[in-house]
Amino acid sequence: MLETAIPARLDRLPWSAWHWRVVIALGVSWLLDGLEVTVVGSLAPALERPDTLGLTAGEIGWAASAYIGGAVLGALFFGRLADSLGRKRMFLVTLVVYLVATVCTAFSFGMVSFALCRFFTGFGIGGEYAAINSAIDELIPARVRGTVDLAINGTFWVGAAMGAALSIVLLEPSLIGAQYGWRLAFLLGGVLGVAILLVRRHVPESPRWLIRHGRAEEAERVVSEIEREVTARHGDLAPVSQRLAMRALPSPGWSEIARLMATKYRRRALLGLVLMASQALFYNAIFFTYALVLARFYGVPEQHVGYYIFPFALGNFLGPLLLGRFFDSIGRRKMIALTYAVAGVGLIGTGRAFALDALSPAQLSLCWSAIFFVASAAASSAYLTVSEVFPVEMRAIAISLFYAAGTALGGFAGPPLYGAIIESGSRQALFGAYAFAGVLMCVAAAVALWIGVDAERKSLEEVCAPLGAELDYPGVRATGSSS
Repeated sequence: MLETAIPARLDRLPWSAWHWRVVIALGVSWLLDGLEVTVVGSLAPALERPDTLGLTAGEIGWAASAYIGGAVLGALFFGRLADSLGRKRMFLVTLVVYLVATVCTAFSFGMVSFALCRFFTGFGIGGEYAAINSAIDELIPARVRGTVDLAINGTFWVGAAMGAALSIVLLEPSLIGAQYGWRLAFLLGGVLGVAILLVRRHVPESPRWLIRHGRAEEAERVVSEIEREVTARHGDLAPVSQRLAMRALPSPGWSEIARLMATKYRRRALLGLVLMASQALFYNAIFFTYALVLARFYGVPEQHVGYYIFPFALGNFLGPLLLGRFFDSIGRRKMIALTYAVAGVGLIGTGRAFALDALSPAQLSLCWSAIFFVASAAASSAYLTVSEVFPVEMRAIAISLFYAAGTALGGFAGPPLYGAIIESGSRQALFGAYAFAGVLMCVAAAVALWIGVDAERKSLEEVCAPLGAELDYPGVRATGSSS
């Protein structure tokens, strides 16, 4: 059995410039997703024009579903590889996939080519989630893991604001206009991807991943280099006495993962599935069609849609940023339940006011901003939960599985369904769909209170011991030998 103090050494580090570099280099994946989703949402009315792609609202919804479908398959494909081949390899490869696909989107010429490019863009972004979330959790000190994770997830909305700003500038007839502006929007996403790729090359492999693959010397070199940099700026570090004993094991196969999810981790599996599915429907069904609601029900011009995205994005960004620290202080279980319940009730109330035509477009935007201030923290906590409650040997694939299952159940059917409802012009039907999403959020709040995991300020190994550290696991014998 290998004994190491590396997890404890990583958790005792003070926050430093090194951590900022990791957060910026890796956390930007959420920004890219926000940029992609918002660009398509803000460009939706323009894409319906005959001099662009001439898509219908339903076709735009299906293109959104192609993006989500690609993200689901990408998460599953790259999540498995992130556990077996390493976090770093995958967060470089997935970024390249995204970069190529989003540039190709700019040259699409119809519904089929546009949807296909959106599929592969989502394929890269979905793969990012597994590699990025596992790497960040394994590099960030335990005492601030919730705060940092939620803040990083909130950067999705920085990308959303960027997408909204791009749509305003690029669709303005006096500047570029819709005919070519939508193509330039996707090309600019590719430029951003190249810049991120250059920064990401300098982020090291996760030492926790290296340990579980028996590469203890390499893990020691990585951690020692981090400690030297941190010590140079913050002084000597406190000694560490806590050690972890574990055996290096190969990544569990699909049948073994299924067995563990159905037995040892069944309560955590149920928790992750409910949290991910409810927030996926809440977000994907609403946000993908937000621009269409403004255009169809309020007559907002296509070039002005971006202005209404700004307050919405601001609320979504500030929510995780300001509420994240309470997930580390008050605790995961209480804060997850509270944010899910408040978001669900708020959506039902606002949806009812929309159905009664009691809100102007500006008022609706402000209501969404207030609701999603809380909902954004709730959705981010779902990703935080599934990334910390499973063992290191299957962390990335666990993130992938729950992202895929939650998105497939809660997000894949949402955009085309809501797009069809919007085309019907029925406010009451749209309210019914909003109310359904709100009720699911309230159900998720109850589940979090029931079987939530109190992971605040605990090391990942304390929240869930590695499979290689448990003598009752089939791969580890009581003598310490690996089968």
